[in-house]
Amino acid sequence: MSQLMTLVLLLGLAASAAAAQAPDLRDDPAARSVATLEAPDARAEAIRARYTKHEYRIPMRDGVRLFTSVYVPNDVDRGQSYPILMVRTPYSVAPYGADRYRAALGPTEDWEKEGFIFVFQDVRGRHMSEGEFVNMRPHQPGKRGQEVDESSDTHDSVDWLLAKLAGNNGKIGIWGISYPGFYASMAAIDTHPAIKAISPQAPIADWWIGDDMHRNGAFNLQLAFGFFQGFGRPRPQPVDDEEWKRFDFGSPDAWQYYLDLGPLSNVPARFPEPVAFWQDIVAHPDYDAFWQARNILPHLKGVKAATLVVGGWYDTEDLYGPLQTYAAIERMNPGTRNTLVMGPWPHGGWARGKGERLGDTDFGFATAETFQPLMLAFFKHHLKGSEDPALPEAMVFETGANRWRSFDAWPPRNTQLRTLHFEAGGRLSFAAPSAPGQDEYLSDPARPVPYTQEISQRWSRDYMSEDQRFAARRPDVLVYQTEPLTEDLTLAGPIQAELWFSTSQTDADVVVKLIDVWPGEPRGWTERDHESGRKNRGGQQTLVRGEPIRARYRESWSQPMPFEPDVPARVAFEIDDVFHTFQRGHRIMVQVQSSWFPFIDRNPQRYVANIFEAKAEDYVKATHRLHRGPEMPSRLEIRVLPAADQQTP
Repeated sequence: MSQLMTLVLLLGLAASAAAAQAPDLRDDPAARSVATLEAPDARAEAIRARYTKHEYRIPMRDGVRLFTSVYVPNDVDRGQSYPILMVRTPYSVAPYGADRYRAALGPTEDWEKEGFIFVFQDVRGRHMSEGEFVNMRPHQPGKRGQEVDESSDTHDSVDWLLAKLAGNNGKIGIWGISYPGFYASMAAIDTHPAIKAISPQAPIADWWIGDDMHRNGAFNLQLAFGFFQGFGRPRPQPVDDEEWKRFDFGSPDAWQYYLDLGPLSNVPARFPEPVAFWQDIVAHPDYDAFWQARNILPHLKGVKAATLVVGGWYDTEDLYGPLQTYAAIERMNPGTRNTLVMGPWPHGGWARGKGERLGDTDFGFATAETFQPLMLAFFKHHLKGSEDPALPEAMVFETGANRWRSFDAWPPRNTQLRTLHFEAGGRLSFAAPSAPGQDEYLSDPARPVPYTQEISQRWSRDYMSEDQRFAARRPDVLVYQTEPLTEDLTLAGPIQAELWFSTSQTDADVVVKLIDVWPGEPRGWTERDHESGRKNRGGQQTLVRGEPIRARYRESWSQPMPFEPDVPARVAFEIDDVFHTFQRGHRIMVQVQSSWFPFIDRNPQRYVANIFEAKAEDYVKATHRLHRGPEMPSRLEIRVLPAADQQTP
């Protein structure tokens, strides 16, 4: 472990924290730390005193001009030079006007004190930039002439900035969170020679397989509706006064709102204005060429810059993106310096708040304060030539044990595959089953299982670490658990789910949740220990990871197929990575259900070609069965760290 790594870990252990605030796709940390902040505080005044703001319209190869705000340190007039740090965003570079300054230029005040030329650009077709905006604009390999994509727009912008901005040292870094993270990833493709460091943070990679709008084909209703009712509104020409208008749900109870909404075909009538991309979603329910073209992962080639990929284990929006972006860069760019950081954070939680706790889970220290110095050190080294922070290949937070760990690969090379089998009586066992059996439940679209106990208008960030006892007590949720563990067990990497599943109808969703069950109440404890202030977690069922699949896609993402009623079929899919220790005395639990509402829209359970066009009468009750035994082994394949490697080095 490097000296810097040791130092930041000690700082993290010693620090205190405050809970982060929940962002959504528009109001995320990227938008807040690089958007319309104009607070009259000491930091804002220091920026005004040290930096001069300029606004430019940078021409692209097809003649479209992109609006760009630039903040230059004043001492470039005295011969000083600085690297350029750039964010490309669809969320506005406001405030607009040379006399109106942002109150934050970098993730923390230290960045502004360090000194960079800060550049913020409205991407093509958004806010003050010309052209047509395309959501997740597909990459075009082998572009010719005036053909454009986000990589070419970045390339053309970099050429212009290097030629026109006085005082730049010829080196550029690019970063962004969420949608801006996607644009940072696009900048990595066939990297411009001047771009030396890139940090895609919570980057979108694929809006159908695993990020934001879908999970394995299951539609993320609450997120997509909440996002596109504002972001999807038309912008026929550049505007500098565009505001994010909150949708009036008329009630704080989102579960009831979306249930009363009825079939998805009713959604467009609820939007204040027509949303073109919603119609694209409706027209492309399967993983067809439309969605495949928007998968950035096959194009992450020619990456020459050092990359720092950042994500959060509790990111309800983009957990798939950072894990798969890191893996794709690693696989297709041998020799490129590529680091993965995964912390115990919600979406962008490393940039807002200190990361001490989330929902029902307490991490014990300010985990975000561990990361921030490393990010600055990364850019300083590659853009300014300062000391190499010697980042590990993978710096990952181990939930359950609440500690940072370093590995030379992710997943760790030495994990061992083990299998958890579903058994009779709600048992979960590492031993293969010897007898066949089945468990069933009645799934009713009129009473879907909620994904969290408190469903507000904005999607929950806390549900990913929430106590699941509220779900375990429902008759439409199957529950399996191990005996109390006799030794710590650390899972590291993705999980493979294989279920043998049948339904009395012709369609179904399957949701699999991995849960850490705490031991019973410690002696002498009540609800909360008054001396330490710690919550009594006796019996708590803490969600570690949950993943749905729209089971019509069990054989093919692009060619759905119905179930034959009451005939078992194999439903296999990958669950996003975990790094979690189930401590001695805890149990491993798995819950299986067929609704997770309104995070995931309701499956009608009667097969229709396009669920977005389903009618009210298509939503029917169904009896679902999970089959188990030697011939139909319903199970989870997990990756486990050997016992000797479960201790902190």
